[in-house]
Amino acid sequence: MEVHQIRYFLAVCEQLNFTQAARQCHVTQPSLTRAIQRLEKEFGGYLFRRERPKVELTDLGKLVRPYLQEAWEEAQAAKKGAKEYGVKAPMRLNLAIMCTIEPALLIHLFSRFRAAHPDIQLDLIDGTAQSIEEQLIGAKAEAAVYCRPDLERDPRLNHLPLFREQMMIVLPAEHRLADRESIEIKDLAGEPYVQRSFCEFNDMVDRVFDDLGVDGDTVYRSDRDDWVLAMIASGFGFGFFPKYSISNAAVVARPLVNPEFWREVSLTTVKGLPYSRAVGALVHDAMRSAWL
Repeated sequence: MEVHQIRYFLAVCEQLNFTQAARQCHVTQPSLTRAIQRLEKEFGGYLFRRERPKVELTDLGKLVRPYLQEAWEEAQAAKKGAKEYGVKAPMRLNLAIMCTIEPALLIHLFSRFRAAHPDIQLDLIDGTAQSIEEQLIGAKAEAAVYCRPDLERDPRLNHLPLFREQMMIVLPAEHRLADRESIEIKDLAGEPYVQRSFCEFNDMVDRVFDDLGVDGDTVYRSDRDDWVLAMIASGFGFGFFPKYSISNAAVVARPLVNPEFWREVSLTTVKGLPYSRAVGALVHDAMRSAWL
């Protein structure tokens, strides 16, 4: 039994006429008649006596009418309750953000979003570029802010570019290369390296160093950028950082050139999926925001 069959049945009970009941339900008379016939088949007997010009309920029809009336009213009450809940309940947006992005780069977007949509709760999910993409494709996150410079863009995803930033070589303030305007990979030969474990460029940079025949020992690694910066400031070695994530005054940063490395960070969603109101609002605010 389906809800529309109950609606058609009650309309015939009210109108005592199949044509008028069909008009009330905004369906064709044959459609309404077939629905009633399926209902009669399910109940095992006729619900109406079809005697022109009017229709009358059979004893079976009179028996089931109050039950179907109650079922219809309960269905409408449930629908109304769900609608009211949808209006009152706060919306939640699961947004995955690559852990190597400096929060200051996104705070202005979140401030705009919060001011315009105070009813939407923003849940931030932290992770590496790879894990962020997996969560997005696996529907654990509705949208994501990240980049994969080591791979071609996944054709299943939509990308809204937000900002670009250059990758820098970070050095202790007293390092021999600190007075350079820029640094080439060959200048780093033999220099100890402090690695950011979650850097999305790690594999790519290793290949470039190998191709150029430049060797260096990785003396420390950490999945926390603040620890890497502290180690560099203390003279443990050099590091490789996005420009706007360098937040330690005791280090100096110089652009890496020949080759240069840049990352373009995007707000990403899955193609073919309709936006929720929360995702649509975030995309709209991201498009209106001023970026670096």
